[in-house]
Amino acid sequence: MNLSVAPAIHLLHEAGHATLATHSTQLAGYPYATALPCVVDEAHRPLFCISLLAEHTKNLLADPRASLSVVGAENGNIQAGARMTLIGDVERFEPSPELVARYLRYQPDAKQYLELDFAFFRLHPKRIRFIGGVGRMGWIEEERWTTLPVLAVEEEAGLLQQIAGNVPARTHLLGLDCFGIDYLANGQRARQRFTEVRSAGNLAAAAPRIASGLR
Repeated sequence: MNLSVAPAIHLLHEAGHATLATHSTQLAGYPYATALPCVVDEAHRPLFCISLLAEHTKNLLADPRASLSVVGAENGNIQAGARMTLIGDVERFEPSPELVARYLRYQPDAKQYLELDFAFFRLHPKRIRFIGGVGRMGWIEEERWTTLPVLAVEEEAGLLQQIAGNVPARTHLLGLDCFGIDYLANGQRARQRFTEVRSAGNLAAAAPRIASGLR
Protein backbone atom coordinates (compact mmCIF):
# COMPACT_ATOMS: atom_id res chain seq x y z
CA MET A 1 0.00 0.00 0.00
CA ASN A 2 1.28 3.48 -0.91
CA LEU A 3 1.11 5.21 2.47
CA SER A 4 1.02 8.90 3.24
CA VAL A 5 3.84 9.71 5.65
CA ALA A 6 1.90 12.43 7.48
CA PRO A 7 -0.25 10.15 9.72
CA ALA A 8 2.90 8.33 10.89
CA ILE A 9 4.63 11.64 11.63
CA HIS A 10 1.64 12.88 13.61
CA LEU A 11 1.37 9.66 15.62
CA LEU A 12 5.05 9.78 16.53
CA HIS A 13 4.92 13.45 17.58
CA GLU A 14 1.78 12.86 19.63
CA ALA A 15 3.30 10.01 21.63
CA GLY A 16 4.50 10.89 25.12
CA HIS A 17 6.04 7.46 25.58
CA ALA A 18 6.89 4.36 23.59
CA THR A 19 8.09 0.78 24.03
CA LEU A 20 11.73 0.18 23.15
CA ALA A 21 12.91 -3.34 22.32
CA THR A 22 16.65 -4.06 22.55
CA HIS A 23 18.82 -7.18 22.37
CA SER A 24 19.28 -8.61 25.84
CA THR A 25 22.83 -9.01 27.11
CA GLN A 26 21.56 -11.19 29.95
CA LEU A 27 19.72 -13.71 27.75
CA ALA A 28 21.41 -13.72 24.35
CA GLY A 29 19.00 -13.86 21.43
CA TYR A 30 16.00 -12.63 23.39
CA PRO A 31 14.43 -9.19 22.96
CA TYR A 32 14.11 -6.92 25.98
CA ALA A 33 11.17 -4.50 25.84
CA THR A 34 10.67 -1.54 28.15
CA ALA A 35 8.45 1.55 28.24
CA LEU A 36 10.14 4.95 28.35
CA PRO A 37 9.49 8.65 27.60
CA CYS A 38 9.99 9.63 23.99
CA VAL A 39 10.49 12.97 22.23
CA VAL A 40 11.03 13.57 18.52
CA ASP A 41 13.86 15.72 17.13
CA GLU A 42 13.72 18.11 14.18
CA ALA A 43 14.28 15.25 11.71
CA HIS A 44 11.44 13.18 13.22
CA ARG A 45 13.83 10.78 14.97
CA PRO A 46 12.92 9.46 18.43
CA LEU A 47 15.07 10.71 21.33
CA PHE A 48 15.56 9.08 24.73
CA CYS A 49 17.17 10.46 27.87
CA ILE A 50 18.06 7.28 29.76
CA SER A 51 20.25 6.15 32.64
CA LEU A 52 23.58 4.57 31.79
CA LEU A 53 22.82 1.98 34.47
CA ALA A 54 19.51 0.88 32.92
CA GLU A 55 19.25 -2.57 31.39
CA HIS A 56 18.10 -1.27 28.01
CA THR A 57 21.02 1.20 27.92
CA LYS A 58 23.54 -1.59 28.51
CA ASN A 59 21.83 -3.54 25.74
CA LEU A 60 22.08 -0.62 23.31
CA LEU A 61 25.74 -0.01 24.05
CA ALA A 62 26.42 -3.67 23.25
CA ASP A 63 24.16 -3.80 20.17
CA PRO A 64 22.59 -0.62 18.74
CA ARG A 65 19.91 -2.45 16.74
CA ALA A 66 16.48 -1.82 18.21
CA SER A 67 12.81 -1.28 17.46
CA LEU A 68 10.34 1.20 18.91
CA SER A 69 6.59 0.65 19.21
CA VAL A 70 4.16 3.59 19.38
CA VAL A 71 0.42 3.24 19.92
CA GLY A 72 -2.22 5.93 19.38
CA ALA A 73 -4.78 7.04 21.94
CA GLU A 74 -6.93 4.23 23.27
CA ASN A 75 -10.29 3.94 21.54
CA GLY A 76 -11.41 0.62 23.04
CA ASN A 77 -10.22 -1.43 20.07
CA ILE A 78 -6.47 -1.46 19.49
CA GLN A 79 -6.94 -3.40 16.23
CA ALA A 80 -8.78 -0.42 14.77
CA GLY A 81 -6.36 2.18 16.11
CA ALA A 82 -3.18 3.68 14.69
CA ARG A 83 0.16 2.20 15.69
CA MET A 84 3.66 1.91 14.30
CA THR A 85 6.99 0.17 14.76
CA LEU A 86 10.28 1.85 13.90
CA ILE A 87 13.26 -0.42 13.26
CA GLY A 88 16.74 1.07 13.25
CA ASP A 89 20.02 1.82 14.99
CA VAL A 90 20.36 3.77 18.23
CA GLU A 91 23.32 6.05 18.91
CA ARG A 92 24.43 7.99 21.96
CA PHE A 93 25.02 11.69 21.17
CA GLU A 94 25.52 15.09 22.74
CA PRO A 95 22.51 17.32 22.02
CA SER A 96 22.69 21.04 21.40
CA PRO A 97 21.26 23.37 24.07
CA GLU A 98 18.31 24.06 21.76
CA LEU A 99 17.56 20.36 21.43
CA VAL A 100 17.79 19.86 25.20
CA ALA A 101 15.34 22.75 25.61
CA ARG A 102 12.96 21.08 23.14
CA TYR A 103 13.21 17.78 25.01
CA LEU A 104 12.47 19.45 28.35
CA ARG A 105 9.41 21.25 26.99
CA TYR A 106 7.89 17.84 26.30
CA GLN A 107 9.39 16.04 29.32
CA PRO A 108 9.99 18.68 32.04
CA ASP A 109 10.53 16.01 34.72
CA ALA A 110 13.70 14.97 32.90
CA LYS A 111 15.50 18.12 34.09
CA GLN A 112 16.36 16.46 37.40
CA TYR A 113 17.80 13.44 35.60
CA LEU A 114 20.28 15.52 33.60
CA GLU A 115 22.24 16.03 36.81
CA LEU A 116 22.57 12.25 37.23
CA ASP A 117 24.01 9.51 35.00
CA PHE A 118 21.46 10.06 32.21
CA ALA A 119 22.51 10.49 28.58
CA PHE A 120 20.80 11.20 25.27
CA PHE A 121 20.26 8.53 22.63
CA ARG A 122 18.66 8.79 19.18
CA LEU A 123 17.02 6.18 16.95
CA HIS A 124 17.83 6.35 13.23
CA PRO A 125 14.90 4.58 11.50
CA LYS A 126 15.72 2.14 8.72
CA ARG A 127 12.15 0.94 8.15
CA ILE A 128 8.83 1.97 9.66
CA ARG A 129 5.75 -0.22 9.76
CA PHE A 130 2.66 1.96 10.05
CA ILE A 131 -0.83 0.60 10.70
CA GLY A 132 -3.62 3.14 10.43
CA GLY A 133 -6.38 0.63 11.22
CA VAL A 134 -7.82 -2.56 9.80
CA GLY A 135 -6.61 -3.00 6.21
CA ARG A 136 -4.56 0.24 6.24
CA MET A 137 -0.92 -0.62 6.66
CA GLY A 138 2.44 -0.64 4.94
CA TRP A 139 6.18 0.04 5.15
CA ILE A 140 7.91 3.41 4.99
CA GLU A 141 11.54 3.12 3.92
CA GLU A 142 14.54 4.97 5.34
CA GLU A 143 15.13 6.98 2.15
CA ARG A 144 11.63 8.44 2.31
CA TRP A 145 11.92 9.27 6.02
CA THR A 146 15.29 11.02 5.71
CA THR A 147 14.02 13.32 2.93
CA LEU A 148 11.13 14.72 4.99
CA PRO A 149 11.12 18.51 5.47
CA VAL A 150 13.00 19.67 8.56
CA LEU A 151 12.55 22.73 10.78
CA ALA A 152 15.87 23.39 12.53
CA VAL A 153 15.62 23.62 16.32
CA GLU A 154 17.06 27.16 16.23
CA GLU A 155 14.33 28.25 13.81
CA GLU A 156 11.74 26.43 15.87
CA ALA A 157 12.74 28.31 19.04
CA GLY A 158 12.36 31.65 17.28
CA LEU A 159 8.97 30.76 15.82
CA LEU A 160 7.63 29.47 19.13
CA GLN A 161 8.63 32.75 20.75
CA GLN A 162 6.84 34.61 17.97
CA ILE A 163 3.67 32.54 18.35
CA ALA A 164 3.64 32.44 22.16
CA GLY A 165 2.32 35.98 22.58
CA ASN A 166 -0.85 35.17 20.65
CA VAL A 167 -1.92 31.79 22.07
CA PRO A 168 -5.08 31.42 24.19
CA ALA A 169 -4.87 31.55 27.97
CA ARG A 170 -3.73 28.37 29.74
CA THR A 171 -2.01 27.20 26.54
CA HIS A 172 1.66 26.22 26.63
CA LEU A 173 3.61 25.53 23.43
CA LEU A 174 5.73 22.38 23.25
CA GLY A 175 7.11 22.07 19.75
CA LEU A 176 6.67 23.02 16.13
CA ASP A 177 7.51 21.10 12.95
CA CYS A 178 6.58 21.22 9.28
CA PHE A 179 3.61 18.90 9.85
CA GLY A 180 2.02 20.36 13.01
CA ILE A 181 2.38 22.06 16.37
CA ASP A 182 2.25 20.42 19.81
CA TYR A 183 0.92 22.20 22.88
CA LEU A 184 -0.71 21.85 26.29
CA ALA A 185 -4.26 23.21 26.67
CA ASN A 186 -5.54 23.27 30.25
CA GLY A 187 -2.87 20.73 31.12
CA GLN A 188 -3.86 18.31 28.33
CA ARG A 189 -1.47 17.53 25.51
CA ALA A 190 -2.75 18.20 22.00
CA ARG A 191 -1.50 18.56 18.44
CA GLN A 192 -2.77 20.78 15.65
CA ARG A 193 -2.21 18.81 12.45
CA PHE A 194 -1.55 21.09 9.50
CA THR A 195 -3.67 20.41 6.43
CA GLU A 196 -0.52 20.65 4.31
CA VAL A 197 3.21 20.31 4.89
CA ARG A 198 4.76 23.72 5.55
CA SER A 199 8.27 25.01 4.95
CA ALA A 200 10.18 27.08 7.51
CA GLY A 201 9.41 30.25 5.56
CA ASN A 202 5.74 29.39 5.29
CA LEU A 203 5.57 28.70 9.04
CA ALA A 204 6.90 32.18 9.78
CA ALA A 205 4.29 33.78 7.54
CA ALA A 206 1.49 31.64 8.99
CA ALA A 207 2.41 32.16 12.65
CA PRO A 208 -0.63 34.35 13.54
CA ARG A 209 -3.07 31.87 11.97
CA ILE A 210 -1.37 28.96 13.75
CA ALA A 211 -1.79 30.67 17.11
CA SER A 212 -5.47 31.45 16.52
CA GLY A 213 -6.17 27.80 15.70
CA LEU A 214 -5.03 26.43 19.07
CA ARG A 215 -7.90 25.32 21.30
